[in-house]
Amino acid sequence: METKMFCYQCQETAGCKGCTVVGVCGKKPDVAAMQDLLVYASRGLSAVTTALRREGKPVDVRVNHLITSNLFTTITNANFNRESIEARVRATLDAKKEQLARLDSTANLPEAALWDGSGDWEEKARTVGVLSTENEDIRSLRELITYGLKGLSAYSKHANVLLRDDEEVDAFIQRALAATLDDSLSADDLVALTLETGRYGVQGMALLDKANTGTYGNPEITRVNIGVGKNPGILVSGHDLRDLEMLLEQTRGTGVDVYTHSEMLPAHYYPAFRKYPNFVGNYGNAWWKQKEEFDAFNGPILMTTNCIVPPKDSYKDRLYTTGTAGYPGCRHIPGEIGETKDFSPLIEHAKRCAPPVEIENGQITGGFAHAQVFALADKIVEAVKSGAIRKFVVMGGCDGRAPSRSYYTEFARALPRNTVILTAGCAKYRYNKLALGEIGGIPRVLDAGQCNDSYSLAVIALKLQEIFGLEDIDDLPIVYNIAWYEQKAVIVLLALLSLGIRNIHLGPTLPAFLSPHVAEVLVEKFGIAGIGTLEEDMKQFFG
Repeated sequence: METKMFCYQCQETAGCKGCTVVGVCGKKPDVAAMQDLLVYASRGLSAVTTALRREGKPVDVRVNHLITSNLFTTITNANFNRESIEARVRATLDAKKEQLARLDSTANLPEAALWDGSGDWEEKARTVGVLSTENEDIRSLRELITYGLKGLSAYSKHANVLLRDDEEVDAFIQRALAATLDDSLSADDLVALTLETGRYGVQGMALLDKANTGTYGNPEITRVNIGVGKNPGILVSGHDLRDLEMLLEQTRGTGVDVYTHSEMLPAHYYPAFRKYPNFVGNYGNAWWKQKEEFDAFNGPILMTTNCIVPPKDSYKDRLYTTGTAGYPGCRHIPGEIGETKDFSPLIEHAKRCAPPVEIENGQITGGFAHAQVFALADKIVEAVKSGAIRKFVVMGGCDGRAPSRSYYTEFARALPRNTVILTAGCAKYRYNKLALGEIGGIPRVLDAGQCNDSYSLAVIALKLQEIFGLEDIDDLPIVYNIAWYEQKAVIVLLALLSLGIRNIHLGPTLPAFLSPHVAEVLVEKFGIAGIGTLEEDMKQFFG
């Protein structure tokens, strides 16, 4: 039977095999088709820009930004708006036409580079989607690379809005994207390209870290209020710190408070944001609880990136999107890189709303990015040498709706008292409000920030390797038990593998896009494993 769509890029894909009728995320077949077409068009444009670079010709930064934004748009739960995706396809075709005219020769370009947009787009999408690659292992590796590039593009895009670019990263994204069209590449070639994607992932994460800290300062230990104030509020979700900054500037003195949600929580750790008296706290939990928490917030919600859950009618008129995010029927705040966005519609909307309903109270602590952890290095080293800290457990990554994810809460609760959790990403909401205590003044949950801040986890591991004088990073007293959901988690995994980190446990399921043979290669080469029962994993990790 012919499927209506095929998508298996996220952890919650149907039956851990693939969504074929409608996405578990809420994505409809026509939107899935346009996303497939946008990726195809971006591959074609990337083949052209790669050819231009081979001829020694520069590629305009606006073209680089277009390609990274295109890939970011297709990340899980980012954009459900068919019209905006179609507009991106048209913009990509226009850019490709301009770049083709600059080439000395168009010989040996793939079909995707020459497609001009003619014909029925939905029919075209059916012929260029994931299943258009027949060989299961080649398809698996191509998608693994593509999803890694989507994650890398997200990091790059966040740096771009802070006016930071890395031409090497952009050139690699485009070269690797074009390589997924090359039928001459073997499985071994694609495995090598997968590891190269991880290496550039580290470089892209370093770029974003430099952009964030250079603009807003190094994160510091911060206690964040999780209660509410008496003023009407705006809730900001997603990952884009520049959007938050613009909103905070525009809400000064308006009587409207600003709250973070989910992955925006770590904004509180940056010292630059403390100057805003109306930046009052964090509201709610991980992204998947939106439907119950957004109702209670009462005010407008700004989605700056993923993760959007298809909204209920009760608050859909309060949901705004910006950047690569989009949802049909919700108002979109325009603005390109370098432009100041106008958030006055949200501010005026908020003034007409009741204050948020309190759903919890108290404080949570975070701000343990690499600079802050290095400031505690002497204390940490002494705790390790004395045995007060036996192991670090990296539990970064993503949260999700699956009931099986309660494993991570129980795992955190069951950890020996002489272990410390290193985390980044919304997976922390499974355990960051547990009373796990401290070790010699060091909290047992060290939150480095967003999934975008996973660079800190790698840098901390490398610094510990240096401090303890170890030749092999795998000799560190660190366990990796990572939860994943979408494509930014994929690039984090590839980045860790490129640094030589082995024996990473990934859950709650292994990716559906890994064919049995590719999964076997990852197990043999890198020691990748899934999760077991709580008792099995405790015994394996701690004896």
